[in-house]
Order: sequence, then structure tokens, then C-alpha cells
Amino acid sequence: MFGPFRLTNPLSGGLLWKVPWRLSRHQKYRQRERLRRVDSVIDTLDSALAKQGQTMKKVVRWKLEMPREEEMLPKDKYTVFDRKVKRYRKGIHKVPKWTRVSQRLNPPGF
Repeated sequence: MFGPFRLTNPLSGGLLWKVPWRLSRHQKYRQRERLRRVDSVIDTLDSALAKQGQTMKKVVRWKLEMPREEEMLPKDKYTVFDRKVKRYRKGIHKVPKWTRVSQRLNPPGF
């Protein structure tokens, strides 16, 4: 492969995007902090709307359906359900956009 489109050494061999099979303790810490920040935003919205005597359907629904960070099991904080994986769970860091999408609910029993 000669010419202007030849491969460079790093691209020619091996796995280019290496994702470790488990989260580091720093990634877990940041994940917990993200969950807590979302909880605080929901609490702030709820209290601000309550001061004005208003409610919002989506905020009320979130508070009813979604567990808070301290109520979640570690299994639910760091893994998500995936029917294609052997034990039906995979690390949350293997989900695309896992730092931006809130994954809190999984099917019961998994």
C-alpha cells in the first residue's frame, strides 16, 4: 500500500478503541456525581415551581418513577440491561453517550 493513502503504524494493527471491561473508581465517582446533580436539578425545579404554586407533569412523573442516587443499587448505577449479553448486564460505560443519557430503570428481575 504505497501512495498518499497508506496506513500509519498505529492504525494498521490491533484494536483502535480500547474500552476496559469495568469502570475505574474515578469513573464510578463521576457517575455518582452526575446522578446526584440530576437529582438536585429536579429538586430545584420542583421547589421553584412549588413556590409559584405550579407543577409540571414531567417533573412529577420523574419524581414518582425514577429512583434517587442513594436509593439505587450499585448494580443499577454502573450497569444496564442488555438482552444480547450473556448475563443480561453490561457496563454503563459501553453504552453510547453514557455520560449524557440518564439510565436509571432496568427491567424487574435483571
